[in-house]
Amino acid sequence: MRCPFCGAEDSSVLDSRPVEEGYAIRRRRQCVQCGRRFTTYERRETSTLLSVIKKDGSREPFDREKILSGLLRAIVKRPVTRERLEQLVNDVEMELLSSGESEVPAARIGELVLKRLRDVDQVAYVRFASVYREFETPDEFVKELEKLQPSESSEKSE
Repeated sequence: MRCPFCGAEDSSVLDSRPVEEGYAIRRRRQCVQCGRRFTTYERRETSTLLSVIKKDGSREPFDREKILSGLLRAIVKRPVTRERLEQLVNDVEMELLSSGESEVPAARIGELVLKRLRDVDQVAYVRFASVYREFETPDEFVKELEKLQPSESSEKSE
């Protein structure tokens, strides 16, 4: 593993432990040349297992980092940890892999993310939905917000 500080190619592993419920391994490393420490994460490569079918019909390998980066933008200044988002992405990835499909429409991935994000943080949910669903008017925001509000009939039954 190349040192991010000096670029040396040799490092020693100081500590390894499973993270993300065993779906990844966190390794604490030390550069043999400069002595600085850094952390790496190893996880199974899913891009060879899953292809994403985009809106335009093109295909690309599944990339969990794309999902995570979109979620990170949605939680800016929100009380949601990166670890919680990592778990959300793991859950989506596992559901997709367990489906047995090798090609998955991007829309399905977006809906799986939204379904889980709604329970994590509703503000982040609306932010993510606004980009994912390409809101163009304030009315589209209002409609999405109305979906989050309890309906009058369920309030009366309580």
